[in-house]
Amino acid sequence: MKTAITELFGIEHPIIQGGMHYVGFAEMAAAVSNAGGLGIITGLTLGTPEKLADEIARCKDMTDKPFGVNLTFLPTVNAPDYPGLVKAIIDGGVKAVETAGNNPAQVLPFFKEAGVKVIHKCTSVRHALKAQSIGCDAVSVDGFECGGHPGEDDVPNFILLPRAADELEIPFVSSGGMADGRSLVASLAMGAEGMNMGTRFIATKEAPVHENVKAAIVAASELDTRLVMRPLRNTERVMTNDAVEELLEIEREKGADLKFEDIIEQVAGVYPRIMTEGDMDAGAWSCGMVAGLINDIPTCKELIDRIMAEAEEIITKRMGGMLA
Repeated sequence: MKTAITELFGIEHPIIQGGMHYVGFAEMAAAVSNAGGLGIITGLTLGTPEKLADEIARCKDMTDKPFGVNLTFLPTVNAPDYPGLVKAIIDGGVKAVETAGNNPAQVLPFFKEAGVKVIHKCTSVRHALKAQSIGCDAVSVDGFECGGHPGEDDVPNFILLPRAADELEIPFVSSGGMADGRSLVASLAMGAEGMNMGTRFIATKEAPVHENVKAAIVAASELDTRLVMRPLRNTERVMTNDAVEELLEIEREKGADLKFEDIIEQVAGVYPRIMTEGDMDAGAWSCGMVAGLINDIPTCKELIDRIMAEAEEIITKRMGGMLA
């Protein structure tokens, strides 16, 4: 399938693996890229320029296909070495970057000069237009269904994607609720040039996470996520567990007086315990409502091949038959 996104990133299929904390290692990115999509290494999980450079080199040993790096810009007192991380990406020969969080304007000139294509994650049309205006090559439009941070507007993809199509000139992909061929065809119908999947890629054989995490996603329904940190206007969609329900109780008790310090035990530094050790009640971890559509743990190649076969059948047979 040929779209503006496959052309932009030099990939076979219009499917991108989103950057995910403690998931986006070289194994994950290489498996997706080898299957024809765009795999993504999560830069801040590695933390330092040296470790990121090593991970990029490791990924290059596993694939000769294009892959990218996610670089999330966080409002924090002790900021990562962003200039060093940018240099590691460029020096490593990576040609695709997924930016997220704060405005990436300060790094775009460096990426542009090095021929790196930038796709920025956005949860609203206004943010997507801003990304377009500062020179991003594409955007990922994240609906309210998505795992992680869906923003504060609560607009689902059935509205958000057509709105983005009406306003944007640069290509965009859908994100949030994406799992199969139906997701891809629907996204294309609403103006997207491909789709981004996060949670669906965690439930694959190559995902470098504990089997408990994969099993939890397969067992979950679309009703098993919760929105946390809403009072702090830092909303995150997470899989429910004992720690998350405790966190929500604290939010209810504190009300308008809630501070981040009140819930730090449930949200800070819990990813290694969950993703690596499989302690599923350690704290809050990002998961999309799409868990309700995930019923197996295929290889990345099996998953992507299945998605593309489903999409082709829907377009050529089911929908084509309606026109006849």
